[in-house]
Amino acid sequence: MTVLDDRALNRATLARQHLLERADATPLEVVSRVAGLQAQEPQEPFVGLWSRTRAFRPAALDELLTGREVVRTHLMRRTVHLVTAADALAWRGRHDAMLRQRVLATYRDDLRGIDTEALRAAAAAVLADGRPRTMAELVEPLRDRWPEPPRRALGELLVAALIPMAQLPPRGLWQQRAGVSNLPLATWLGRDVAPPDPDETDPVGRALLLRYLAAHGPATSSDLRAWCGLAGLPAAVRAARGDLVAFRDTRGRELLDLPTAPRPDPDTPAPVRFLPAFDNAVLGYRDRGRIIDEAHLGLSVAGERVVLVDGRVSATWRVHEQGVAVAPLRPLTRSEDRAVREEGGALTAFLGTAGTEVRIAELP
Repeated sequence: MTVLDDRALNRATLARQHLLERADATPLEVVSRVAGLQAQEPQEPFVGLWSRTRAFRPAALDELLTGREVVRTHLMRRTVHLVTAADALAWRGRHDAMLRQRVLATYRDDLRGIDTEALRAAAAAVLADGRPRTMAELVEPLRDRWPEPPRRALGELLVAALIPMAQLPPRGLWQQRAGVSNLPLATWLGRDVAPPDPDETDPVGRALLLRYLAAHGPATSSDLRAWCGLAGLPAAVRAARGDLVAFRDTRGRELLDLPTAPRPDPDTPAPVRFLPAFDNAVLGYRDRGRIIDEAHLGLSVAGERVVLVDGRVSATWRVHEQGVAVAPLRPLTRSEDRAVREEGGALTAFLGTAGTEVRIAELP
């Protein structure tokens, strides 16, 4: 069986995430191809799409959000993702049990013994008038019946788990600050969420697996689980195995993939790319060694924005008044320094900062 090392896996990930070459595609197509963008920080998907899409305009994403073609919703790993409306409706029911379990585990003592179906039905009655509500506005009418659990715990259970919700604009629009206003996905999109499918072959899980591999493969089943938060999808993997190819990584683990998915030559040059916080190109794996060194793994969950140099996390970045500041994690060569400055300058133009300075800190 063919063995793929981290560099081969890196180039495959970059190609599928449109980080090896920007896509000549619409933002809607890119959001679909990468199987959603992490979006708990509302402005981050704009940088994610700018790094992946040729001639990306922020207004294009605003139009998708207000036009209800993409939505912000709790989904993979119980985090807020930006996904197409079609994917939100198709995938949300398959995530129901995981979302409920994660919220109940987080607030184990506060929500112990709560009747989740009664709570869901009561909240659905409140939402029946079709008016968007903040979490506090949803919880307040329920306090007489459930006075003991903290408001935060009840609210999280409702908006992140029991009722599939969309976070409505202006939340998530370009350079706007807005609180979270929730409406059921079915109301916002005018279509019902697909219910969990009892078929033992797990067709929705199989679709998730294939979409994950198209965006992140080759990958292990534990990588799949780390991306979506679901328990490995064993039935889906069994059902799809005949349509997949298998490889090994350098540790001997089986990697699954789509037969015709891109697996570029490991020596393919990789351009500098600036990634937003919590980007799935980094977070979408249990083993992130293909893109980030073990010494820097903490950055991937700490909300640091990172810079890819030769395809790997090699610096962090932040915005300052006159441009962007870059903090290298390793020494940069002269050509790498120039490339970081060039891409960083393009980023400042996109962000509309007052200046175009790219400040690269010296390593201690």
